[in-house]
Amino acid sequence: MPSRNGILPERYARPRLVGRGGMGEIYAAHDRELDRQVAVKILDEGVAAGSDLGPRFRREALTAARLSGEPHVVTIFDVGEHRGRPFIVMEFLPGGTIAERAREAPVPHEQAVDWLAQAATALDAAHARGVVHRDVKPANLMLDARGGVTVVDFGIARATDQTAGMTAPGTVLGTAGYLAPEQAQGLGATEASDRYALAIVAFELLTGGRPFERGSTTAEAAAHIHDPVPAASQRGVGIPPAVDRVFERALAKDPAARYPTAAAFVEDLERALGAATAQAAPAARTAPLTPAAPARRRGWPALALVAVALAAALLLGIGVAAALLAGGDEEPQEPAPAGGGEATVTQEVTVEGEPTTVVQTVTAPPPEEQEEEARQPGTSDLTASEAAALNDEAFAGHMQQGDYAGALPLLERAVPALRGTYSADFPYEAYAEYNLGKTLAELDRCDEALPHLERSEQLQGSRGPITAAKRQCGA
Repeated sequence: MPSRNGILPERYARPRLVGRGGMGEIYAAHDRELDRQVAVKILDEGVAAGSDLGPRFRREALTAARLSGEPHVVTIFDVGEHRGRPFIVMEFLPGGTIAERAREAPVPHEQAVDWLAQAATALDAAHARGVVHRDVKPANLMLDARGGVTVVDFGIARATDQTAGMTAPGTVLGTAGYLAPEQAQGLGATEASDRYALAIVAFELLTGGRPFERGSTTAEAAAHIHDPVPAASQRGVGIPPAVDRVFERALAKDPAARYPTAAAFVEDLERALGAATAQAAPAARTAPLTPAAPARRRGWPALALVAVALAAALLLGIGVAAALLAGGDEEPQEPAPAGGGEATVTQEVTVEGEPTTVVQTVTAPPPEEQEEEARQPGTSDLTASEAAALNDEAFAGHMQQGDYAGALPLLERAVPALRGTYSADFPYEAYAEYNLGKTLAELDRCDEALPHLERSEQLQGSRGPITAAKRQCGA
């Protein structure tokens, strides 16, 4: 007798729909002959004929079968066709996807690095065999019964030496949030494109959001092409500045400037995170773990650079202003007078590939006025930078260890001081509101938690951790 509805060959009994892939349905079933649980992906009936998806689906099977046996790559057991619909039989992975895990709760940094290292092993092995995945994302990283990562869905993978001509020129294949700039422009994907996508996954796991997340897929794809890499250290979740340099290389616009292997990227990332962990406790007491945006740094140099940026925006356009702000850690060539007054600041920036020097004379307010300005946004005696440091200390020093009672007093001081300071360059208000809401939820004080969670969502938009925390409170 055929299995239910005859959807699968008789060998695969008791099929149960567990999901849908890019081209078909995925069933869990029992392999009668080998007495084991398997996953069966079968092409949608409506697209099995009359389109190029049939050949692409079969290519997925052949590509993945070539890689079977490589560590952390899904194992293919069988391929075939049943009632005109191609199918692939593969190992059953009961742990769900990394995307699902990340939506449930924040991922500890150690766990994220472990997952990334396993995915990197699979990608490097595929690249050594001439296979580019082209759709690396959390939904395609699945967990087995022991929590190990398996890379799945080679549905748009390309064996670089065999499948030229399968995809029309200019066709963009992949997922907008994880597209390398060359993919977003319709150019050919390479091994470097997969490594770029893995870096996006890493950024998302460590910070809770993608680096170029926008209101639409089109805007996000464009941001991959044009926008500078944002600082993970300014996402308010305890990421050290050393990690920013790793992401700058991993997410370089030029594929040749990226890491040579996925494993090399993960190793650098682990070193950057590990080096900071050893210093995190003392650093949190003396300075923020992440550098404040230039406009909020105390003292004359930051104020001078802001004035330069404003002048440059008028003279040379928004591109120059953005470059000045991105280089805000550089000191002016001439120091400011100690008690305020005029000073000349010279800054070199790059505009459309050409170095440009901007010279501007600005007036520094007296130190006491600078101090007052730094304290204006919040409603406590803390500056925004000091409050951001408290937020980082609460997260890295207490919340990640499950010590919510220890985090609470720090966050209760930080949140009022950060109120009204939110901007794209300094999002700490949103993160501190979430951290306080999450902490209160963990302490069973949901009535107090929800306003903070809602405020965080209002500032930064919907995020998986916020939704999970609200669900925890029954909202």
